[in-house]
Amino acid sequence: PETDEPPARPLPPVTLGQPATGTVVRVLLGTARGAATFRADVPWEVVRRGEATPVAAGSSGRDWRIERDGVMLRVVRSDGAATAYQRGVLELRATGAQGTLGYGDGRYRGTLAYHATDSGVMVVNALPVEEYLQGVVPREIGRERTIGEMAAIEAQAVAARSYVLMRMPPGGAPGAPGAPGAPGAGGAGGAGAATRIQPPAAPFDVRATTADQVYGGAGAETPLANQAITNTRGLVLRYGGRTVNAPYHSTCGGSTAEAPEVWRTRGEPYLQRVSDRIPGTARDYCDPSPRYRWTKVLDAAALNAAVARHLREVQPAAGTRVGTVRAVRVASTTPSGRAAVTTIETTTGTFALQGNEARYVLRQPGGEILNSTYFSVAGPADARGGVRLEGRGYGHGIGMCQWGAIGRARAGQGFRTILQAYYPGTTVGPAS
Repeated sequence: PETDEPPARPLPPVTLGQPATGTVVRVLLGTARGAATFRADVPWEVVRRGEATPVAAGSSGRDWRIERDGVMLRVVRSDGAATAYQRGVLELRATGAQGTLGYGDGRYRGTLAYHATDSGVMVVNALPVEEYLQGVVPREIGRERTIGEMAAIEAQAVAARSYVLMRMPPGGAPGAPGAPGAPGAGGAGGAGAATRIQPPAAPFDVRATTADQVYGGAGAETPLANQAITNTRGLVLRYGGRTVNAPYHSTCGGSTAEAPEVWRTRGEPYLQRVSDRIPGTARDYCDPSPRYRWTKVLDAAALNAAVARHLREVQPAAGTRVGTVRAVRVASTTPSGRAAVTTIETTTGTFALQGNEARYVLRQPGGEILNSTYFSVAGPADARGGVRLEGRGYGHGIGMCQWGAIGRARAGQGFRTILQAYYPGTTVGPAS
C-alpha cells in the first residue's frame, strides 16, 4: 500500500523471521493545522529527539497539544500553560508501564513524533512492525472475520508484512527508536521483486491510509488478527530468494490482473493474471463480496462535473475547459477484461484515459472513485445523457483478492496455498 532524524541508541541486529520487535516502522498518521492534540492513558513525557531531558511530562488523561510557529514547536497544557518553542522533532512517549498514546480518534502503541511542516504539525507513529500489523490486518481483511477464516487472516498478515518491509530501509527506519541507528534527515501499491520501495527523504515510511495500508492503531486490534500475526511472525512472500512487494485488493470480480494492465509499471513474474473460479463450478471464491458485481450511474450533471473537476488531475494538459461530455466508451480492454483505455468525448475533443485513470475521473458526486477498471459502458444514465457503468470487483485487481482469500479459507485452503494462488511462483519464508 513513501529525514530529519538523529541517531538512535544502537541495538543488536534484528533477524527477520525470528522475533522482529526491533524493526521499527514510521507511519504517517496525518498533519494537523496549527496544533496537534494528544492524550495518554499512562504517564508520559515529551523530549526533543536526540536529547534525554524531557521538555514536558504529565500523567494520563488530560488533553495537551503541540503547537507550531514556523519551524518551531511547543507543548501547551489544556489551561494554556506552555513550554518554550523548540527547534527540531518533538517525541511523545509513555514512561513506565506500557500504554497507548492518543491522536485524533485513535490510540497508538510506540511513540508519536511531531514535525513542523509548511502545512502544519505532521504526526508520525513509530512502532515495531509486528505491532503495526496488529493495527493493519483487521482493518484490511475486516474485523468481523471468524475462526473458520483464519487462513485468510494469516495470508493478509504475510502480505501486509511483505508490503511494509519493502517500504522501509534495510534494518528498520533510520534513527527510529529500536532500530539499528544511523543519522537520517509513507490499497497497497506495486513494485519490483528486488527493489525496495523507499520514499524520498521523509520522516515516515508508510501512510495510515489506502495510499499504503489502512492502519487503525491499537483501537483496531482483534484477538483473531493478533493470533494470525503471531502464527506467521516474521514470514513474508519471497521470489527468487528475495522479499517481494505484495499488493492486494478487496475483490477481483473473478480474475486478478497483471500490474501493467492497471498501473504504468513493468510486470513481475509473480503478479500474473489469476482466475478466482471455484473448480467445477460457475462461481468465484470472491462472490460473497458486496462489490462482486455493481452498477454506477452518473447523470449528465454529475458526469460533466466529475470530468471538469478531475480530468486535469490525471491529464494536466486537458486544462480547465474540457467542454460538455458527449460519450464515454471503453476503447480497449486488457487480457483480464478490464478497461485498458477509456475515452471521454467532449465538445472540445476526445480524451483517452489509461487503465486506473478512469477510476479517478469517473467519480461519484461525493468524490468516491470508481470501484475498479473491470467495467463496461451499459449506456446513458437517462434520456438527458450521462453514463451507466456495469462492473465487477473493487480495487486495483493486482495480487491477492481479499474476498477470494476469505472464500478459499472457508473452503479449507491454508494461508500458504492462498498466497501461492495469488502470487504464483512465490514461497513463504523469513524476510531477506
